Amino acid sequence: MNSYLHKTLVVEVRAGVTDRFPVLAHLSYTPDDPFAVTVVFSHDGRVLARWRLDREMLLEGLRRPVGCGDVRLRPEERGAARELRMEFFGEAHADGSRHHAVVFVWAEAVGEFLTETHRMVAPGSEKVRVDDFLADILAGS
Repeated sequence: MNSYLHKTLVVEVRAGVTDRFPVLAHLSYTPDDPFAVTVVFSHDGRVLARWRLDREMLLEGLRRPVGCGDVRLRPEERGAARELRMEFFGEAHADGSRHHAVVFVWAEAVGEFLTETHRMVAPGSEKVRVDDFLADILAGS
């Protein structure tokens, strides 16, 4: 069994009201952190952002709108294609507004990735190693 799952997708970031441009999204999953999927967005070899997302929230976002904080997900139709719209809110600007990014990803690709994570660790069978977690905190890592 693989102890690590990785998938790279081309996604689109919305710039302005209608323009979109492609970037890479690197999705990763490890049974050591069974509730989370890490997404790293990159362009021209530079990391633009890194987010840890709740695995079940991602799955729900493929079906219905979810999230009310820094991450909001919802399904959208674009012609014949189904997309997952991902909104990310970051740090505040001096004027009180917040950094905001909207990313569109092909929903089927996210669904396939999540299916693979569920093969590694079935929903409901996740285990958190509390002793390891506390040792890391106490060690200052």
